[in-house]
Amino acid sequence: MSSDSHVSSLSKLSSELLEHADVKVTRCYQCGKCSAGCPLAEEMDYSPSLVMRMLQTGNPELEEKVLRSFSIWVCLTCEMCFARCPMSIDIPEMMDYLREKSITEKKTNPKAKEIIAFHKSFLDSIRYTGRLYEIGLFADYKMRTLKILDDLSLAPKMMKRGKLNIFPEMIHDRSGIAGIFKKTAKKNKI
Repeated sequence: MSSDSHVSSLSKLSSELLEHADVKVTRCYQCGKCSAGCPLAEEMDYSPSLVMRMLQTGNPELEEKVLRSFSIWVCLTCEMCFARCPMSIDIPEMMDYLREKSITEKKTNPKAKEIIAFHKSFLDSIRYTGRLYEIGLFADYKMRTLKILDDLSLAPKMMKRGKLNIFPEMIHDRSGIAGIFKKTAKKNKI
């Protein structure tokens, strides 16, 4: 079977993963090393090896479950699974693509609300200052999650130790950062 005919036999989601994340789910032979090494597998609704198997089936219902899962949001992209995989399948890259697709298709897991809020706050901090501005990140995250008073007592201690700057440190070429965000947004259209 030629590689072109094999690609056409993949499901739509598996084909997208191959095209956008360079991950071929059919390469996984279910050894389970990814799940065994994952530091957060117990927090996931589906372990990394089960996510791979669900995608391998090409079953639209299982693919839908993957996109709505909490697993894709809990993944730290620490690359432990990638390092352990005998087939060198880049599961972190796959999870990243699945998160983007989940957001685009409005299928995010409700339990992932705080994780998504943190991601957005972090990226906004980089977008506007060119680097991480901790107080801005903290304030933006608290506003997005409405958990305004949680951890508030830590701020004075961190400021005293010089861990939080009142004013952001801006990089000189913020237009360069804007260009990176614009280019990435165009490239990652799902």
